[in-house]
Amino acid sequence: MGSIIANGKPAQVQFPCSIEEFLVRQHLLPRSVVVEQNGEAVAPSEFSGRTLCENDRLEIVCIVAGG
Repeated sequence: MGSIIANGKPAQVQFPCSIEEFLVRQHLLPRSVVVEQNGEAVAPSEFSGRTLCENDRLEIVCIVAGG
């Protein structure tokens, strides 16, 4: 067990953990968000292959459609 910072708040993570696994555990659909890991934008196709590390910083923004 370790921690990361997600949207400025500490979050507990069971390592090893991919970005996709973290999103699902947060009840977020991976295809409905944009993610930045340590200041670098991450393509949705990379979510399952990107592993989180202790003290990583994630910024997660939900995509909203409207008209």
